[in-house]
Amino acid sequence: MGSLSGKVAVVTGASRGLGKGIALGLGEAGATVYVTGRSTQDGGGALPGSIGSTAAEVTRLGGRGIGVRCDHRVDAEVEAVFARVAREQGRLDILVNNAIATSEPRVLWSGQRFWQIPVTLWDDLMDVGLRSHYMAARYAAPLMIEQGSGLVVNVASHAAGTGKSPASRTIVPYSVGKAALHRLSADMSVELREYGVTVVSVWPPASRTEGMLAQPEVFGNLRGEWKAPLFTGRVVAAFAARRDCHERSGEALVVEDLAEELGISDLEGP
Repeated sequence: MGSLSGKVAVVTGASRGLGKGIALGLGEAGATVYVTGRSTQDGGGALPGSIGSTAAEVTRLGGRGIGVRCDHRVDAEVEAVFARVAREQGRLDILVNNAIATSEPRVLWSGQRFWQIPVTLWDDLMDVGLRSHYMAARYAAPLMIEQGSGLVVNVASHAAGTGKSPASRTIVPYSVGKAALHRLSADMSVELREYGVTVVSVWPPASRTEGMLAQPEVFGNLRGEWKAPLFTGRVVAAFAARRDCHERSGEALVVEDLAEELGISDLEGP
């Protein structure tokens, strides 16, 4: 039995990328994982991956994967996800907010100045990469409060802490959104602490996501230094299994530092 056997999780934006890696890590540990996203069929978009394929892999790894289509821009669809979890499972132990609506990496890491990029890119990043996290936590919190426990993990970025530098290629809306996500996590943790609910933001390493791998011209030889998304998933799962994780509520956790603390080794391969 895995360390998260009997636990129920929701991972948003888990058709591919870090969301998929985290869902698989939770599945390896034995959790029931609700996988949300808009991609319902492989091959339906520019990049591989779907909620169904991620859910199937979660089950193959020893957990139970359940794919749920959800557009995280639509509040009613987000609410419906948590109503379904409550109806089917009667509990929610882990929420991982990972959904984000972005342009392709060559735009996000283009180094373009803020007055040169479309305003719609700001709206996309804030609506899904920040607001949808707020809404998902809003619907998850009552379930966790009722049971007196729970963990909310918001996937942020090193850009949240370092911000822009003269050499930075990250566009302003991305780093600002991730910084706001850390503040959201820290402030939520204050209000949920007395109910036994933990809230943290995590800062993953550069990872070999499908989007990154599809654009070698953007990142060149840096890909050899990147981590597999499952690395972050295993670190999140190990943290979720700790009985003392509540002591870290409100913190920004660097995944590589947390991996060393928890004794988790890097992964080889894709």
